[in-house]
Amino acid sequence: MSKVVYEGWMVRYGRRKIGRSYIHMRYFVLENRLMAYYKKKPQENVVPIKTLLIDGNCRVEDRGLKMHHGHMVYVLSVYNKKEKYHRITMAAFNIQEALIWKEKIEYVIDQHQESQAANGNKYHSFEYKSGVDGGRKSTSSDQESQFSAAEDEDSCRPSLMRRTTIGNGPPESVLDWTKELDSELANQNNNNQAFSRKYWRLLQCQNGLRIFEELLEVDFLPKSCSRAMKAVGVVDASCEEIFELVMSMDATRFEWDCTFQYGSLVEEVDGHTAILYHRLQLDWFPTVVWPRDLCYLRYWRRNDDGSYVVLFQSRKHENCGPQPGFVRAHIESGGYNISPLKPFNGRPRTQVQHLMQIDLNGWGVNYVSSFQQHCLLQMLNSVAGLREYFSQTDERVATPRIPVMINMKSASVSSKRRLSFRKASVRGTPLHTADKNDVLMDEYSDDDEDFQVGDQEGVSSSLENDVKQTAREDEPVDEIDLSIFSGNLRRDDHDKARDCWTISDGNNFRVRGKNFFYDKSKVPAGKHLMDLVAVDWFKDTKRMDHVARRHGCAAQVASDKGLFSIIVNVQVPGSTHYSMVFYFVSKALVPGSLLQRFVDGDDEFRNSRLKLIPSVPKGSWIVRQSVGSTPCLLGKAVDCNYIRGPRYLEIDVDIGSSTVANGVLGLVIGVVTSLVVDMAFLLQGNTTDELPERLIGAVRVSHLALSSAIVPVLDSTDQPS
Repeated sequence: MSKVVYEGWMVRYGRRKIGRSYIHMRYFVLENRLMAYYKKKPQENVVPIKTLLIDGNCRVEDRGLKMHHGHMVYVLSVYNKKEKYHRITMAAFNIQEALIWKEKIEYVIDQHQESQAANGNKYHSFEYKSGVDGGRKSTSSDQESQFSAAEDEDSCRPSLMRRTTIGNGPPESVLDWTKELDSELANQNNNNQAFSRKYWRLLQCQNGLRIFEELLEVDFLPKSCSRAMKAVGVVDASCEEIFELVMSMDATRFEWDCTFQYGSLVEEVDGHTAILYHRLQLDWFPTVVWPRDLCYLRYWRRNDDGSYVVLFQSRKHENCGPQPGFVRAHIESGGYNISPLKPFNGRPRTQVQHLMQIDLNGWGVNYVSSFQQHCLLQMLNSVAGLREYFSQTDERVATPRIPVMINMKSASVSSKRRLSFRKASVRGTPLHTADKNDVLMDEYSDDDEDFQVGDQEGVSSSLENDVKQTAREDEPVDEIDLSIFSGNLRRDDHDKARDCWTISDGNNFRVRGKNFFYDKSKVPAGKHLMDLVAVDWFKDTKRMDHVARRHGCAAQVASDKGLFSIIVNVQVPGSTHYSMVFYFVSKALVPGSLLQRFVDGDDEFRNSRLKLIPSVPKGSWIVRQSVGSTPCLLGKAVDCNYIRGPRYLEIDVDIGSSTVANGVLGLVIGVVTSLVVDMAFLLQGNTTDELPERLIGAVRVSHLALSSAIVPVLDSTDQPS
């Protein structure tokens, strides 16, 4: 039996004849003579979807970064040079995983080459010389796979050595400012040297960074030119982690780049080159000075020493013209140089250089000399932002991310879309917040080749239809008559209503998606499993347990109608005890469903599944930060008492059992009349069959008044539990 060298979940990436790309989740297995992938983790005697024989004639092409509906994946292509059209193209959500697979596949190929050489078989291998090297050190990003067709012509050259190559190299007009650095470092043989003394001088030290200014051979600069500056700092993270953040244009960029307002993809040129649109958030007299935006070409490559180079230069593009209310700035040269350093105390260290030579244009540049330098220093400060981003977390294994970009071309199809685009841009958030799960095909799909990918709206609509279909399968068709239920806290759906409740939209909450265990994707929760029919707001001198025994409550009304209820009794301790009771009602439980197993399970199972997602849409900053919006397993955080009745399950949640929760509650209870609070209750999915997660229900409580609580009359006779 063949030995398994490496295996795991990856993405099957491809492109249709009509030009549309597709991605599927597949399980890849690399053996010492074979590579194959399956729909799911293979058991005995499972036939793979596709296989590729691995020998010394195989190649691994690193095709770089590809876009799929605004999501980035890192693509590898494995093929045999004698059968170029028989290949397997795979992709990873982060570059670390792609590099591991590339290394493992090359290791197997090298083993076969050594075996052939030991048996006396002559093996010919090849190296491709890039026409754009210009004397710099060799990289793994200098050629496109189209040159693989030249292999047979060169097969008579046994002196050449096999290399894997990708990319066309940077466009001729893009200045690679790392060339001079590389050549000087090679001459000095000093890896700790951070700059070329011939061209740069230290200007200042700021926020732990060294800021350098370009030395010029002329006495003055024309107005059409600007002086280049760069920041150099050390970040305690791997090159790959930093590279992924630098390449992102989604909400994570707000956490380390203070000049970022909005970013979108204009055009993907190839796996290493793209045209981007970028809006800057500059704080230099924003009421007087117009904001700046950019349209620029971005090129990246990975060098053989593990370093990354990202280059910027402004470009004009027909789909990215001047935007109303913005001054178009011009990047003459810029980018990042991300180089590995020796680890310190077992933690990776990386030197990050960020260079910018930019003309901000407009009257501010000509009349106020400090405007250009102030804004440039603000942009270079992103290196300090990267350092602080990684220094404030102890978790070194970053969850795989696909940075989200929005295609500007698609955003300008209609005037309605343009309006939405501008509104989203003003808010500083992407137009769509589509999750990776939105564009992934179900990993158990029966067809690996015929899935057609539509546009973004089509994909989103498909996802919504899937959610609705799931809802139809999980819930009875007949609607419940809500008029028969009542609680002492009134329902009011108006936005400015006070001392009331309403049903919170499930799409306000993000839950684990179908592919969560493969890509950590979360999706909007959608429709609730049960209906919230009433809310009671109680107070008493003692804690109120088992409120479902109260005569005439919504749970008893539901039971009389043959309906099933889940009652959540949130108990608030204090000199006066309060209870907020939510009544969720359904026609019947689906046999075998997670909800049915939760209701009929033991307390240990219930504690491991019941989850709360809190949110404070309106309230003071300190309250919002204290409450947060992170999902919490209630049974693990506080004491929960479960009471199983004939047609109901009551969950008494004792907030006072947790010191932390009690402290937050003490902060909240004093300002509760000024708060709008959202709560979603759901069951955590721990297996693929239990995904995507569904909400039991969600509620919004607005400006609650303590004085509106009433003292309940509870029956003294307890019901069976």
